[in-house]
Amino acid sequence: MTKRLLGLMTALTVAVGGSLAAAAPAQAATPAIEITKVYYDSPGVDNRSNASLNAEYVKLTNRRSRTINLKNWTLRDKANHVYKFSGDFKLAKGKSVIIRTGKGKNTASTRYWGSGNYVWNNTGDTAYLRNASGKQIDKCAWTKKGKGYTNC
Repeated sequence: MTKRLLGLMTALTVAVGGSLAAAAPAQAATPAIEITKVYYDSPGVDNRSNASLNAEYVKLTNRRSRTINLKNWTLRDKANHVYKFSGDFKLAKGKSVIIRTGKGKNTASTRYWGSGNYVWNNTGDTAYLRNASGKQIDKCAWTKKGKGYTNC
């Protein structure tokens, strides 16, 4: 009887463990911070004015139920242009932040790359979001001009 009970417990442990292991990837599929939109082609003429540069942006959204500190997180493109969140930057649950290419005054909802050149290629590029330790958290890619923006 002891062997039969032990066998039953082992089978139950494997069954429960297997179902828990199967559930983990589904939860891991949604990143804590998502790239939700990239406006890669600012409207109008690309004249490198600050207004035109700032019309090019990336929107990040916190999908978790808690605030996440983005200190030292990076946003980059295929050519390795890098924006780095400096200092403590806390993104509250459910909130978004927009990173604009040009210059401006940083706020809780808008950050500025400070670039005098466009970052995102109109005909195709990839935006990569990495945490402070360099692990890729999310990415968003487009392969043609399209509407000038993509929802990720």
